[in-house]
Amino acid sequence: MAKRAIDVLGAAVLLLLLAPVLLAAAVAVKVDTPGPLLFRQRRTGWRGKEFHVLKLRTMRVGAEQLRAAMTARNEADGHLFKIREDPRVTAAGRWLRRYSLDELPQLVNVLKGQMSLVGPRPLPVKDSAFTGEARRRLQVRPGLTGLWQISGRSNLAWEDALRLDLEYVDTWSVGRDLAILFRTLPAVLRGDGAY
Repeated sequence: MAKRAIDVLGAAVLLLLLAPVLLAAAVAVKVDTPGPLLFRQRRTGWRGKEFHVLKLRTMRVGAEQLRAAMTARNEADGHLFKIREDPRVTAAGRWLRRYSLDELPQLVNVLKGQMSLVGPRPLPVKDSAFTGEARRRLQVRPGLTGLWQISGRSNLAWEDALRLDLEYVDTWSVGRDLAILFRTLPAVLRGDGAY
């Protein structure tokens, strides 16, 4: 109950405080390339329940259909798909991703109870055939930030990211959540591992 209360209050306050930033980011998306403002993607959440995660669109329209053709260029492992210089990403999208501004609409997912402020990042449904230990990630709500995000983001190998997610699941506390939240802003401003 304490975690949910912090999520609702925190997400509401952050949405109010960051509204000007979100508005500026939204304008950048609309001016940069034609297409919708938001990108919705099915993700696997708490207890395996699927939901639509919200993000500001950072890629050209039709980017999802091009992914299969780009599989050989994937620089990540495990359940991750990342390309440092992904040609599908727009100019505004590179800037938004570097500072995680594209993730701000997920505060709405937090308010709806689909996500938490802190927890393992939700992964796309089609990539989420979690087996063995990886299924334990689903014992908590996925988060806007987490140990993975403050420890290297996309620079981490899947095994390291999974280890951090499971550590979070096993050692969760309100104090730890607050510590992760306070460490998130410096990690975002550094932009390490964000692409």
